[in-house]
Amino acid sequence: MLRHLFSADYLKSMLYLVPAILLAITCHEFAHGFVSYKLGDPTPKRDGRLSLNPFAHLDLVGTVCLLVFGMGWARPVQVNPTSYKNRKTGTVLVSLAGPLVNYLLAFLGMLLYVAVNMAGYDGIWFSYLALINIGLGTFNLIPVPPLDGSHVLEELVPGVQRLYCRIGRYAMPILVLCLYTGVLRKPLDYVNTAVFEGMARAAIGIFGW
Repeated sequence: MLRHLFSADYLKSMLYLVPAILLAITCHEFAHGFVSYKLGDPTPKRDGRLSLNPFAHLDLVGTVCLLVFGMGWARPVQVNPTSYKNRKTGTVLVSLAGPLVNYLLAFLGMLLYVAVNMAGYDGIWFSYLALINIGLGTFNLIPVPPLDGSHVLEELVPGVQRLYCRIGRYAMPILVLCLYTGVLRKPLDYVNTAVFEGMARAAIGIFGW
């Protein structure tokens, strides 16, 4: 195990992965905070979350999961939905902001990957950027607390909030266990691969490659 951790291939992959992960996590959480702030909530600014400093947003367990499993989360931005003119709409918009920014970053990474390779250079880092952002965006849409998808679902489906209150304290251990055992691997890989290939086709079509 230790030999694997310090192998040349592993360390090289970390040089690609770590910057991509930091960028993905930072932009994801900044997007939540920014949208909430624009909707009238002063909480993200008060808490110092309107920042592009990665260390303002990192969650230890979520970052480790992202490194090990390719799927993870950041430290959630605290928001105050009562500050929004329309609580339900505001909550949904704020919750979707993070994954949406991840998908936008992923597509930008894919565009740059295609462009750099067309120019005859190695654009591998941009493919890592696309993969990590797709993984983070898709994973956070799972409707399990405290992921973004759960906040969307509890606003749109009556009664779900009561269910989340019952399972709330068990949700995170279950989520980590599912990642560790690989239960989520196949369905998430299927979705991520479909999104990645769709973005690749779109990027290639844009450049006419």
